[in-house]
Amino acid sequence: MGEELKVIVFALGKEEYGVEVEKVRTIERMQPMTRVPKTPEFVKGVINLRGVVTPVIDLRGRFGFPETEYTDNSRIIIVAVGDIEVGLIVDSANDVIDVDSDHIEDPPEIVGGIKAKYLHGIAKVGESRLLVLLNLKEVLSKSEIVQLENVEE
Repeated sequence: MGEELKVIVFALGKEEYGVEVEKVRTIERMQPMTRVPKTPEFVKGVINLRGVVTPVIDLRGRFGFPETEYTDNSRIIIVAVGDIEVGLIVDSANDVIDVDSDHIEDPPEIVGGIKAKYLHGIAKVGESRLLVLLNLKEVLSKSEIVQLENVEE
């Protein structure tokens, strides 16, 4: 057995994704956002989270999925990418599970329209469940991180 990886499971549409617990700061309910001019369309704005201005992106928009109305299940997962914190809007945050690192495979070139560079791997959980693990550094490119850092100031 490989090492255990704790993962937060969240949904975009019918697909399940995961991000390592150690990269997650908090999971918040949807809240009003302030739109920031001259940012990519998927950057929905900034929120004031306990006195810290935090940029928020919609993962559906980032991955080129059709955007939907936010629901009572929609959540903002606050993650740390390098030195900054970013909120990721997801359809729902469902679970925290342990994934055996031996059960994580390299991602195929394209998964459901998402480029492989955004993915850390595909985890096999149980008999029939697959979990797409995100590579947060690639979900936000370096230039976007710089742009978001400027938003915070």
